[in-house]
Amino acid sequence: MGHDHSHGHHHHHHHHGGDNVGLAFFLNLGFTIIEFIGGLFTNSFAILADALHDLGDTASLGMAWYFQRLAKKGRTPTFTFGYRRFNTLGAIVTGVVLVAGSTFIIIEAIPRILNPEEVNAGGMIWLAVLGVVVNGAAVVKLRQGGNSLNEQVLTWHMVEDVLGWVAVLIGSLVMYFYDLPWIDPALSLLIAAFVLFNVSKQLWRAGKIILQAMPEGLQYREVLTALQSVEGVEDAHHLHLWSLDGEYTLGSVHLVLAAQNSLSDAEEVKAAVRKVTHDRFGVEHLTVEVETMEAKLAHGREGV
Repeated sequence: MGHDHSHGHHHHHHHHGGDNVGLAFFLNLGFTIIEFIGGLFTNSFAILADALHDLGDTASLGMAWYFQRLAKKGRTPTFTFGYRRFNTLGAIVTGVVLVAGSTFIIIEAIPRILNPEEVNAGGMIWLAVLGVVVNGAAVVKLRQGGNSLNEQVLTWHMVEDVLGWVAVLIGSLVMYFYDLPWIDPALSLLIAAFVLFNVSKQLWRAGKIILQAMPEGLQYREVLTALQSVEGVEDAHHLHLWSLDGEYTLGSVHLVLAAQNSLSDAEEVKAAVRKVTHDRFGVEHLTVEVETMEAKLAHGREGV
């Protein structure tokens, strides 16, 4: 998901953006509960799998909504980086729950394909129609919101939900007219596998953020070379770049300046370096440590 950094960094959330996410969250939450009950009543594993899929999206929506508001609190003496990474932690917790749920569905669904149980196809049709309508409404509602990365991702999730329900609708219509009860566990397998696939990608991304990996779309050598080519910079090393939440990038670097540079030149060089990293690589905050050439040579003698 390398997204172009030019638009990713001006998050002027319209305040109704958060309300949209909140609304979509409550819609989804209510609906997820109906689904779990409906899935049990119709004895349909496909609907339970879809309920799990929706539960994941409900959790993502809820966290996005809550953490969007929390992140506005800014930094505190305890959390000096602010609250942006809480969202990532939330994504990991949700991810683990979804992995457990989909694994359970897959284990339960396989024997059902071999000896299928009767499902209430009529009830499934009604639930699926409701699913398409409710999730469709949520998509329309989110599309009207801002287009922060968060909301784009969530809209995409909701579109997936609609497609999941369309699949259940088609499956339940077929089962209504033909006696093919294995369609239900087969659908549930597909949906659960799809959830697993997406969640593992999400966990991998979140894990990389927690482990301070290089932010997506940035190449270490490329950034280093750009810094070394700034006028007045003799050498750049100890470059570290990391992301708070997948959108906000921080960094630190040591620069060696040409010996004849005075302190005021050093400030200019720092400003130039910050500008390059911000404009070309989208780094929001760069801490710059400056050494002169002599200091570096002295370091070399100490064997540091």
